[in-house]
Amino acid sequence: MKKIVFYTLLIISFLLITVFVIRLISARHLDDVTPEIPCDKKLLNKADILYVIPNFNNKSMGENKEWCNMILNLNKTLGLHGIYHTYKEFQIDRNISYLVEGELSFEKCFEFKPERFKPSQLSISKSNKEMIKQKYKLDVLPGVGFHKVYHCNDTGRLPNWLINLI
Repeated sequence: MKKIVFYTLLIISFLLITVFVIRLISARHLDDVTPEIPCDKKLLNKADILYVIPNFNNKSMGENKEWCNMILNLNKTLGLHGIYHTYKEFQIDRNISYLVEGELSFEKCFEFKPERFKPSQLSISKSNKEMIKQKYKLDVLPGVGFHKVYHCNDTGRLPNWLINLI
């Protein structure tokens, strides 16, 4: 019995260390990037992939060229983070025109089409998942769990300081 407990703890420890190392070397994500949410410059610089909200508070990010240029000058990978970033936005079945609306704001801002997509709160229905996977690389759980994911307004499930540690 002691051997079983020992080997179980050994396996769990090995798995935790493996996940920790993977998170340490994987691309860092920054969610909730938009002109309407203040974002710490250190977070913007730390992240490898910025997930932008194209139409937050009914304001298109494409209307703020100064902000768009600042984000472009960071030379980061960019992706869509929902369209309006409402609560469980993609649990409601959407159509392609809904996606295009966000894509147009993104393209007006950055002058290229997005290739990545992460739904708000990582919540997505099966039909939306299939539709989005036809156009973008979709980032959802469990894959996102292997990345450090920060939030501009520090409102994720875990605070940014804790994400930085683990």
